[in-house]
Amino acid sequence: MKSFKDKVVWITGASSGIGKEAAIQLSKMGAKLILSSRKEKELNDLKSGLSNPASVLVLPLDLTHPETFAEAVAKVYSQFGKVDLLFNNAGISQRSYVVDTDISVDRKLMEINYFGTVALTKAVLPRMLKAGGGHFAVVTSVVGKFGFGVRSAYSASKHALHGFFESLYIELNKQGIEITLIAPGPIQTDISLNALDGSGKPTGEMDDMQKKGMPVDMAVNEMLHAIANKKKEIIIGGFKEKFGVKLKSFWPKLFFKMASKQNPRGELKM
Repeated sequence: MKSFKDKVVWITGASSGIGKEAAIQLSKMGAKLILSSRKEKELNDLKSGLSNPASVLVLPLDLTHPETFAEAVAKVYSQFGKVDLLFNNAGISQRSYVVDTDISVDRKLMEINYFGTVALTKAVLPRMLKAGGGHFAVVTSVVGKFGFGVRSAYSASKHALHGFFESLYIELNKQGIEITLIAPGPIQTDISLNALDGSGKPTGEMDDMQKKGMPVDMAVNEMLHAIANKKKEIIIGGFKEKFGVKLKSFWPKLFFKMASKQNPRGELKM
């Protein structure tokens, strides 16, 4: 995809999973990268293995500390002078029934997945507008399109992102702002291992869905094609995930009946 050559792309959650794979693929395409997450060592290890490490800035960032964002944005613009694409990928998941989930877990997921992402977007947005536009890609989830068992807080935070970025586009598309909402189904990453239980501790368990999910390189390739083509939204996954979204839209009663029969920790069955 030639459209990413010499583009400045800021990736959050770049130390693992989707963010790491996006950095690898974008580097091969000639993009200039800003790599952010809380894990500086992993970011530096990633940078050293990329196609053009001289065009990469490692910028540790914690989405729960928005007071640091202005300084981070200033560093990015000091080195690169612009941000063409902010790839909002950082986030955390959850695996616990509503009745067993402490409200602190709901708040933590909203703080990281929603408020952190929104705050960084708002920190970059004025400079993008001044430059004549820019692109926000946002990794949400297929459960940002419909609810699913043992993911209530996660699903809620991802639904919120759709509402915010759709509104942002409606307000500012005439001023050059583009969005791509990316809603993946199960992808082969460690997201379920790091997901929080009802008390706020990592589960350390790999979901059956995650094990059988789409390979991360294939998923990221689809994401980058969608961004390059300026698609407003894309569902990443197989027939079941895409069918679930359509079923919820057109036959909600049937959707809820079928979804209620699922084993939320196991394979999605339609």
